[in-house]
Amino acid sequence: MNTNQSEQEIVRADQGRNFDESTTDASKLVPITESIRYRRRAQSAEKQAQDLADQLTQANKTISQMSQDLEGLQRDQELTRKLTAAGATDLETALLVAKARIEGQAEVDIDACVEQLRSEKHHLFGPQDEILTQRRTAGAKDRTTHNQTALQRAAVQAAQSGSRADMQHYLKLRRTLL
Repeated sequence: MNTNQSEQEIVRADQGRNFDESTTDASKLVPITESIRYRRRAQSAEKQAQDLADQLTQANKTISQMSQDLEGLQRDQELTRKLTAAGATDLETALLVAKARIEGQAEVDIDACVEQLRSEKHHLFGPQDEILTQRRTAGAKDRTTHNQTALQRAAVQAAQSGSRADMQHYLKLRRTLL
């Protein structure tokens, strides 16, 4: 009997718990209009969150593209400076050839690229020894450093050798240049 009584108490306790749950469920019920409003707000928030996530993804793509463009421009600018310092006469062509050579390489040694380009394509670069100066008009005599050095060389040659031929060559150069 003891077990029978305890089983009955357990059943009554379960029934009491079911009764308590049903009363609390009824108190938790929300009117349908309010439920619909909550659902719409939740859907709106989810859509807004998705839109913001899409915008963030697009902004990150744009930032990465801009950083790649900036790195490319900085590399091009440095390459242009190095080619100009190396004396490139046809800067555009030298820049295009150098860009083609360094394209796709992760680490680029611009100095080595310029030196290799200078040794292989020497026609893109001016003479190494001569300093280029602006030319004067056709009416004025040109007194560039190159011509002065030729005159000086002829003078030194005439003074060292003492030869009449060297002296005449020096005087002839002097008359034409000065």
